Amino acid sequence: MPSVSDGGGVGMILHVTTDFSGQGGAQAMLARLLSKSREKAVVVALTEVSDRCRNMANNDRVEYVSLRAQSPLALPRAIWKIRQLIQKHKPDVVLCWMYHAMVVGLIADKLSSAHPPVVWTIRQALDDPDAFTRSTRIAVNLSKTLSRFTDGIIYNSTRALEQHEKYGFADTHSSVIPNGFILPKSAQDRSGPVRTLGVAARFHPQKDFGTFFRAFADARRKVPDLKARLAGDGVTSDNPEIREMLSTNDLPSDSVALCGDLSDMTDFYNSIDALVLSSRTEGFPNVIAEAMSFGRPVVTTDVGDSALIVGDNGYVVPMRDPDAMAEAMVQTANWPAETYQSKSREAQDRIARRYSLTAIADAYDCALAKAISRRGHPVVLKAE
Repeated sequence: MPSVSDGGGVGMILHVTTDFSGQGGAQAMLARLLSKSREKAVVVALTEVSDRCRNMANNDRVEYVSLRAQSPLALPRAIWKIRQLIQKHKPDVVLCWMYHAMVVGLIADKLSSAHPPVVWTIRQALDDPDAFTRSTRIAVNLSKTLSRFTDGIIYNSTRALEQHEKYGFADTHSSVIPNGFILPKSAQDRSGPVRTLGVAARFHPQKDFGTFFRAFADARRKVPDLKARLAGDGVTSDNPEIREMLSTNDLPSDSVALCGDLSDMTDFYNSIDALVLSSRTEGFPNVIAEAMSFGRPVVTTDVGDSALIVGDNGYVVPMRDPDAMAEAMVQTANWPAETYQSKSREAQDRIARRYSLTAIADAYDCALAKAISRRGHPVVLKAE
Protein backbone atom coordinates (compact mmCIF):
# COMPACT_ATOMS: atom_id res chain seq x y z
CA MET A 1 0.00 0.00 0.00
CA PRO A 2 1.48 3.36 -0.92
CA SER A 3 1.88 5.81 1.89
CA VAL A 4 2.54 9.48 2.42
CA SER A 5 3.78 8.75 5.89
CA ASP A 6 6.62 6.45 4.82
CA GLY A 7 8.02 8.97 2.37
CA GLY A 8 6.66 7.24 -0.73
CA GLY A 9 4.44 10.09 -1.88
CA VAL A 10 3.77 11.37 -5.38
CA GLY A 11 6.44 14.04 -5.25
CA MET A 12 6.00 17.78 -4.90
CA ILE A 13 2.38 18.97 -4.52
CA LEU A 14 1.24 22.56 -4.91
CA HIS A 15 -1.95 23.00 -2.93
CA VAL A 16 -4.28 25.85 -3.89
CA THR A 17 -6.92 26.54 -1.24
CA THR A 18 -9.49 29.26 -0.80
CA ASP A 19 -8.45 29.76 2.81
CA PHE A 20 -5.97 28.25 5.25
CA SER A 21 -6.72 30.29 8.34
CA GLY A 22 -9.98 28.98 9.83
CA GLN A 23 -11.06 25.79 11.55
CA GLY A 24 -13.20 24.40 8.75
CA GLY A 25 -13.14 20.81 7.60
CA ALA A 26 -11.08 21.54 4.48
CA GLN A 27 -8.40 23.36 6.47
CA ALA A 28 -8.25 20.57 9.04
CA MET A 29 -7.98 17.81 6.43
CA LEU A 30 -5.29 19.65 4.47
CA ALA A 31 -3.32 20.23 7.67
CA ARG A 32 -3.56 16.54 8.58
CA LEU A 33 -2.29 15.46 5.16
CA LEU A 34 0.57 17.95 5.37
CA SER A 35 1.49 16.62 8.82
CA LYS A 36 1.93 13.13 7.34
CA SER A 37 3.89 14.13 4.25
CA ARG A 38 7.65 13.78 3.90
CA GLU A 39 7.69 15.51 0.52
CA LYS A 40 8.14 19.22 -0.06
CA ALA A 41 4.82 21.02 -0.55
CA VAL A 42 3.63 24.55 -1.27
CA VAL A 43 0.30 25.80 0.09
CA VAL A 44 -1.18 28.82 -1.68
CA ALA A 45 -4.18 30.42 0.05
CA LEU A 46 -6.30 32.85 -1.94
CA THR A 47 -6.99 34.68 1.32
CA GLU A 48 -4.88 34.00 4.43
CA VAL A 49 -2.65 31.45 6.15
CA SER A 50 -2.89 31.45 9.95
CA ASP A 51 -0.36 30.36 12.54
CA ARG A 52 -2.99 27.97 13.87
CA CYS A 53 -3.17 26.10 10.55
CA ARG A 54 0.63 26.09 10.24
CA ASN A 55 0.85 24.59 13.70
CA MET A 56 -1.74 21.94 12.87
CA ALA A 57 0.37 20.90 9.86
CA ASN A 58 3.60 21.09 11.90
CA ASN A 59 5.83 20.37 8.90
CA ASP A 60 8.90 22.44 8.06
CA ARG A 61 8.95 21.05 4.50
CA VAL A 62 5.87 23.12 3.65
CA GLU A 63 6.09 26.62 2.15
CA TYR A 64 3.08 28.92 2.60
CA VAL A 65 1.90 31.79 0.41
CA SER A 66 -0.98 34.15 1.30
CA LEU A 67 -2.38 35.99 -1.71
CA ARG A 68 -4.90 38.10 0.29
CA ALA A 69 -7.30 38.10 -2.65
CA GLN A 70 -10.32 39.14 -0.62
CA SER A 71 -12.41 40.50 -3.50
CA PRO A 72 -13.26 39.45 -7.07
CA LEU A 73 -11.11 42.30 -8.38
CA ALA A 74 -8.06 40.68 -6.78
CA LEU A 75 -8.56 37.31 -8.49
CA PRO A 76 -6.73 38.11 -11.79
CA ARG A 77 -3.61 38.99 -9.79
CA ALA A 78 -4.03 35.78 -7.76
CA ILE A 79 -4.27 33.72 -10.94
CA TRP A 80 -1.09 35.29 -12.29
CA LYS A 81 0.76 34.72 -9.00
CA ILE A 82 -0.25 31.04 -8.91
CA ARG A 83 0.87 30.70 -12.53
CA GLN A 84 4.28 32.05 -11.52
CA LEU A 85 4.48 29.64 -8.56
CA ILE A 86 3.65 26.69 -10.82
CA GLN A 87 6.39 27.68 -13.24
CA LYS A 88 8.87 28.25 -10.41
CA HIS A 89 8.27 25.03 -8.45
CA LYS A 90 7.22 22.73 -11.31
CA PRO A 91 5.03 20.58 -9.02
CA ASP A 92 4.16 17.01 -9.94
CA VAL A 93 0.50 17.84 -9.36
CA VAL A 94 -1.70 20.79 -8.35
CA LEU A 95 -4.36 19.92 -5.76
CA CYS A 96 -7.15 22.51 -5.41
CA TRP A 97 -9.32 22.76 -2.29
CA MET A 98 -12.82 24.34 -2.35
CA TYR A 99 -14.72 25.95 -5.21
CA HIS A 100 -12.99 29.32 -5.59
CA ALA A 101 -9.55 27.76 -5.46
CA MET A 102 -10.63 25.08 -7.93
CA VAL A 103 -11.53 27.70 -10.54
CA VAL A 104 -8.50 29.91 -9.93
CA GLY A 105 -6.03 27.02 -9.68
CA LEU A 106 -7.19 25.41 -12.92
CA ILE A 107 -7.03 28.65 -14.89
CA ALA A 108 -3.56 29.43 -13.52
CA ASP A 109 -2.38 25.97 -14.49
CA LYS A 110 -3.70 26.32 -18.04
CA LEU A 111 -1.82 29.61 -18.39
CA SER A 112 1.46 28.12 -17.21
CA SER A 113 4.05 26.51 -19.43
CA ALA A 114 4.69 23.73 -16.89
CA HIS A 115 1.04 22.62 -17.01
CA PRO A 116 1.10 19.80 -14.39
CA PRO A 117 -2.07 17.75 -13.81
CA VAL A 118 -4.77 19.44 -11.74
CA VAL A 119 -6.93 17.53 -9.27
CA TRP A 120 -9.84 19.09 -7.40
CA THR A 121 -11.02 18.09 -3.94
CA ILE A 122 -14.65 18.99 -3.29
CA ARG A 123 -15.54 19.27 0.39
CA GLN A 124 -19.23 20.13 0.09
CA ALA A 125 -22.48 18.40 -0.84
CA LEU A 126 -25.34 20.19 -2.57
CA ASP A 127 -28.11 19.38 -0.09
CA ASP A 128 -29.25 23.01 0.02
CA PRO A 129 -27.42 25.35 -2.38
CA ASP A 130 -29.59 28.24 -1.17
CA ALA A 131 -27.49 28.16 2.00
CA PHE A 132 -24.41 29.19 -0.03
CA THR A 133 -23.33 32.79 -0.43
CA ARG A 134 -23.78 34.40 -3.85
CA SER A 135 -20.03 34.20 -4.42
CA THR A 136 -19.99 30.47 -3.68
CA ARG A 137 -22.96 29.82 -5.99
CA ILE A 138 -21.08 31.57 -8.80
CA ALA A 139 -17.95 29.52 -8.06
CA VAL A 140 -20.00 26.28 -8.11
CA ASN A 141 -21.40 27.11 -11.55
CA LEU A 142 -17.97 28.04 -12.92
CA SER A 143 -16.55 24.83 -11.48
CA LYS A 144 -19.25 22.80 -13.22
CA THR A 145 -18.28 24.33 -16.57
CA LEU A 146 -14.55 23.81 -16.03
CA SER A 147 -14.73 20.36 -14.43
CA ARG A 148 -14.14 18.51 -17.73
CA PHE A 149 -10.67 20.06 -17.92
CA THR A 150 -9.44 18.55 -14.66
CA ASP A 151 -7.33 15.41 -14.30
CA GLY A 152 -9.43 14.11 -11.43
CA ILE A 153 -11.95 15.10 -8.77
CA ILE A 154 -11.79 13.83 -5.18
CA TYR A 155 -15.01 14.12 -3.19
CA ASN A 156 -15.05 13.69 0.57
CA SER A 157 -18.50 12.08 0.57
CA THR A 158 -20.52 9.77 -1.62
CA ARG A 159 -23.48 12.14 -1.52
CA ALA A 160 -21.30 15.00 -2.74
CA LEU A 161 -20.16 12.96 -5.75
CA GLU A 162 -23.70 11.92 -6.65
CA GLN A 163 -25.13 15.41 -6.26
CA HIS A 164 -22.36 17.17 -8.19
CA GLU A 165 -22.47 14.75 -11.09
CA LYS A 166 -26.26 15.08 -11.23
CA TYR A 167 -25.77 18.86 -11.25
CA GLY A 168 -23.51 18.58 -14.29
CA PHE A 169 -19.94 18.09 -13.05
CA ALA A 170 -17.76 15.84 -15.21
CA ASP A 171 -18.03 12.20 -14.17
CA THR A 172 -14.61 11.01 -15.36
CA HIS A 173 -11.74 10.20 -12.98
CA SER A 174 -13.86 10.88 -9.88
CA SER A 175 -13.34 9.17 -6.53
CA VAL A 176 -14.53 9.41 -2.93
CA ILE A 177 -11.99 9.74 -0.14
CA PRO A 178 -13.44 10.58 3.30
CA ASN A 179 -11.62 12.64 5.87
CA GLY A 180 -9.05 10.95 8.10
CA PHE A 181 -8.48 11.23 11.85
CA ILE A 182 -6.12 10.26 14.64
CA LEU A 183 -7.83 9.19 17.86
CA PRO A 184 -7.08 11.76 20.58
CA LYS A 185 -4.88 10.58 23.43
CA SER A 186 -6.54 13.01 25.84
CA ALA A 187 -10.18 11.93 25.36
CA GLN A 188 -11.99 11.68 28.70
CA ASP A 189 -14.75 9.16 29.35
CA ARG A 190 -18.18 10.51 30.27
CA SER A 191 -20.46 8.41 32.46
CA GLY A 192 -23.81 9.63 31.15
CA PRO A 193 -26.65 10.32 30.99
CA VAL A 194 -26.53 13.06 28.34
CA ARG A 195 -27.03 16.48 29.88
CA THR A 196 -24.59 18.73 27.98
CA LEU A 197 -25.03 19.04 24.23
CA GLY A 198 -22.26 20.53 22.10
CA VAL A 199 -22.41 22.49 18.85
CA ALA A 200 -19.18 23.23 16.97
CA ALA A 201 -19.75 25.38 13.88
CA ARG A 202 -19.05 28.85 12.56
CA PHE A 203 -22.01 31.23 12.56
CA HIS A 204 -23.30 30.90 8.99
CA PRO A 205 -26.73 30.27 7.40
CA GLN A 206 -25.43 26.91 6.22
CA LYS A 207 -25.14 25.76 9.85
CA ASP A 208 -28.77 26.70 10.68
CA PHE A 209 -28.42 27.82 14.28
CA GLY A 210 -32.08 28.83 14.21
CA THR A 211 -33.18 25.20 13.96
CA PHE A 212 -30.80 24.21 16.75
CA PHE A 213 -32.08 26.83 19.20
CA ARG A 214 -35.74 26.03 18.48
CA ALA A 215 -35.10 22.31 18.95
CA PHE A 216 -33.03 22.85 22.09
CA ALA A 217 -35.70 25.04 23.68
CA ASP A 218 -38.34 22.40 22.94
CA ALA A 219 -36.15 19.59 24.31
CA ARG A 220 -35.58 21.52 27.55
CA ARG A 221 -39.32 21.54 28.21
CA LYS A 222 -39.07 17.76 28.59
CA VAL A 223 -35.53 17.62 30.04
CA PRO A 224 -35.22 20.88 32.04
CA ASP A 225 -31.61 20.34 33.14
CA LEU A 226 -30.34 19.99 29.55
CA LYS A 227 -27.58 22.46 28.73
CA ALA A 228 -25.62 23.41 25.61
CA ARG A 229 -22.09 24.52 24.84
CA LEU A 230 -21.49 26.23 21.49
CA ALA A 231 -18.12 26.93 19.85
CA GLY A 232 -17.25 28.55 16.55
CA ASP A 233 -16.34 31.75 14.79
CA GLY A 234 -19.01 34.36 15.55
CA VAL A 235 -20.68 32.22 18.21
CA THR A 236 -20.46 34.75 21.03
CA SER A 237 -22.75 36.91 23.14
CA ASP A 238 -21.64 39.89 21.03
CA ASN A 239 -23.51 38.46 18.06
CA PRO A 240 -26.94 40.20 17.94
CA GLU A 241 -28.48 37.38 15.87
CA ILE A 242 -27.57 34.82 18.51
CA ARG A 243 -28.92 37.08 21.26
CA GLU A 244 -32.18 37.34 19.31
CA MET A 245 -32.40 33.53 18.94
CA LEU A 246 -31.87 33.07 22.68
CA SER A 247 -34.55 35.66 23.46
CA THR A 248 -37.06 34.37 20.90
CA ASN A 249 -36.79 30.86 22.32
CA ASP A 250 -36.92 32.00 25.97
CA LEU A 251 -33.62 30.30 26.75
CA PRO A 252 -32.09 31.39 30.09
CA SER A 253 -28.52 32.60 29.91
CA ASP A 254 -27.26 29.79 32.16
CA SER A 255 -28.58 27.12 29.76
CA VAL A 256 -26.26 28.04 26.89
CA ALA A 257 -22.49 28.66 27.04
CA LEU A 258 -21.16 30.61 24.05
CA CYS A 259 -17.45 29.80 23.70
CA GLY A 260 -16.54 31.57 20.45
CA ASP A 261 -13.73 30.41 18.20
CA LEU A 262 -11.45 27.97 20.05
CA SER A 263 -7.90 27.25 18.92
CA ASP A 264 -7.88 23.87 20.68
CA MET A 265 -11.11 21.87 20.74
CA THR A 266 -9.90 19.17 23.15
CA ASP A 267 -11.41 20.72 26.29
CA PHE A 268 -14.63 21.43 24.40
CA TYR A 269 -15.17 17.83 23.31
CA ASN A 270 -14.21 16.58 26.76
CA SER A 271 -16.82 18.89 28.32
CA ILE A 272 -19.85 17.68 26.32
CA ASP A 273 -21.87 14.46 26.42
CA ALA A 274 -23.08 14.48 22.80
CA LEU A 275 -22.70 16.61 19.67
CA VAL A 276 -25.49 18.23 17.67
CA LEU A 277 -25.15 19.30 14.02
CA SER A 278 -28.09 21.24 12.53
CA SER A 279 -26.58 22.04 9.12
CA ARG A 280 -28.55 22.53 5.91
CA THR A 281 -25.70 21.20 3.79
CA GLU A 282 -22.35 19.48 4.38
CA GLY A 283 -19.96 17.14 2.59
CA PHE A 284 -18.12 15.03 5.16
CA PRO A 285 -18.71 16.89 8.43
CA ASN A 286 -15.37 16.80 10.22
CA VAL A 287 -16.97 17.83 13.47
CA ILE A 288 -19.05 14.64 13.64
CA ALA A 289 -16.04 12.35 13.30
CA GLU A 290 -13.99 14.51 15.68
CA ALA A 291 -16.68 14.30 18.36
CA MET A 292 -17.02 10.54 17.84
CA SER A 293 -13.26 10.13 18.12
CA PHE A 294 -13.68 11.54 21.64
CA GLY A 295 -16.43 8.98 22.26
CA ARG A 296 -19.33 11.41 21.86
CA PRO A 297 -22.59 10.23 20.23
CA VAL A 298 -24.20 12.56 17.69
CA VAL A 299 -27.56 14.04 16.73
CA THR A 300 -27.32 15.36 13.16
CA THR A 301 -29.34 16.44 10.19
CA ASP A 302 -29.28 14.11 7.18
CA VAL A 303 -26.77 16.09 5.11
CA GLY A 304 -23.69 14.95 3.22
CA ASP A 305 -22.40 11.64 4.58
CA SER A 306 -23.51 12.36 8.15
CA ALA A 307 -25.65 9.23 8.40
CA LEU A 308 -22.82 7.06 7.06
CA ILE A 309 -20.40 8.43 9.66
CA VAL A 310 -22.76 8.20 12.63
CA GLY A 311 -24.13 4.72 12.00
CA ASP A 312 -25.99 3.53 15.11
CA ASN A 313 -24.18 5.94 17.42
CA GLY A 314 -26.85 8.62 17.56
CA TYR A 315 -29.78 9.97 15.55
CA VAL A 316 -30.14 11.37 12.03
CA VAL A 317 -33.07 13.73 11.36
CA PRO A 318 -34.29 15.74 8.35
CA MET A 319 -32.72 19.16 7.91
CA ARG A 320 -34.72 22.25 8.98
CA ASP A 321 -37.00 20.11 11.15
CA PRO A 322 -36.70 21.39 14.75
CA ASP A 323 -39.44 19.04 16.01
CA ALA A 324 -37.53 15.97 14.82
CA MET A 325 -34.27 17.33 16.19
CA ALA A 326 -35.84 18.09 19.57
CA GLU A 327 -37.23 14.56 19.79
CA ALA A 328 -33.78 13.13 18.99
CA MET A 329 -32.23 15.30 21.72
CA VAL A 330 -34.78 14.01 24.23
CA GLN A 331 -34.27 10.39 23.20
CA THR A 332 -30.50 10.81 23.61
CA ALA A 333 -30.95 12.46 27.02
CA ASN A 334 -33.14 9.54 28.13
CA TRP A 335 -30.58 6.85 27.40
CA PRO A 336 -29.63 4.93 30.56
CA ALA A 337 -26.02 5.47 31.61
CA GLU A 338 -25.11 1.98 30.40
CA THR A 339 -26.50 2.70 26.93
CA TYR A 340 -24.65 5.98 26.77
CA GLN A 341 -21.34 4.38 27.72
CA SER A 342 -21.82 1.64 25.12
CA LYS A 343 -22.65 4.19 22.38
CA SER A 344 -19.62 6.22 23.41
CA ARG A 345 -17.24 3.28 23.00
CA GLU A 346 -18.84 2.27 19.70
CA ALA A 347 -18.51 5.79 18.33
CA GLN A 348 -14.79 5.91 19.02
CA ASP A 349 -14.24 2.41 17.61
CA ARG A 350 -16.13 3.30 14.42
CA ILE A 351 -13.82 6.24 13.67
CA ALA A 352 -10.72 4.15 14.39
CA ARG A 353 -11.89 1.37 12.03
CA ARG A 354 -13.21 3.42 9.13
CA TYR A 355 -11.36 6.73 9.06
CA SER A 356 -7.73 6.29 10.13
CA LEU A 357 -5.54 9.10 8.82
CA THR A 358 -2.85 6.74 7.52
CA ALA A 359 -5.33 4.88 5.28
CA ILE A 360 -6.85 8.14 4.01
CA ALA A 361 -3.39 9.61 3.24
CA ASP A 362 -2.60 6.45 1.26
CA ALA A 363 -5.81 6.89 -0.73
CA TYR A 364 -4.85 10.46 -1.62
CA ASP A 365 -1.45 9.25 -2.80
CA CYS A 366 -3.09 6.68 -5.06
CA ALA A 367 -5.59 9.16 -6.54
CA LEU A 368 -2.89 11.73 -7.28
CA ALA A 369 -0.55 9.10 -8.71
CA LYS A 370 -3.28 7.99 -11.11
CA ALA A 371 -3.79 11.57 -12.26
CA ILE A 372 -0.08 11.93 -12.97
CA SER A 373 0.06 8.57 -14.73
CA ARG A 374 -2.78 9.58 -17.04
CA ARG A 375 -0.49 12.33 -18.29
CA GLY A 376 2.05 9.65 -19.27
CA HIS A 377 4.33 9.98 -16.24
CA PRO A 378 3.99 6.79 -14.17
CA VAL A 379 4.54 7.17 -10.43
CA VAL A 380 5.99 4.35 -8.36
CA LEU A 381 4.94 4.54 -4.74
CA LYS A 382 6.78 2.76 -1.97
CA ALA A 383 4.97 -0.13 -0.32
CA GLU A 384 4.55 -0.33 3.43
